[in-house]
Amino acid sequence: MQTSSTLKYGCVRAVGLSFEDAIARMEAALKAEGFGVLCQIDIQAKLREKLGVDFPRYVILGACNPPIAHHALEREINLGLLLPCNAVVYEKDGSVWAGAVDAKAMLSVVGNPEMDAMADEVNQKLRRALDSLPA
Repeated sequence: MQTSSTLKYGCVRAVGLSFEDAIARMEAALKAEGFGVLCQIDIQAKLREKLGVDFPRYVILGACNPPIAHHALEREINLGLLLPCNAVVYEKDGSVWAGAVDAKAMLSVVGNPEMDAMADEVNQKLRRALDSLPA
């Protein structure tokens, strides 16, 4: 069974935690890297409420690193269209998975080379947060 995937837009991997513990640990890991979790979206609940469909447990964490976001928005005011940085925790095939967006891939659409260093910094922080979760 595959336990990690690097995607064009992020990275996900199986974690050795319960669903609830994975969310709590991901939030704590993001905080340790200077991010605040601005929102938590329960996709399972929303799909059940809005469409009446069953979907596995899936939570999106909308995270923001205020100093980096401020610096980026000063250089590219419309960057808010791509914020916040998202992390996910979900269940698939009996395992709990966690992942984070690839900020460099997301910011590449901006076409502003000033974003590259910030995107690299964000990616390093997000990857450390993800890698801090046990396999």
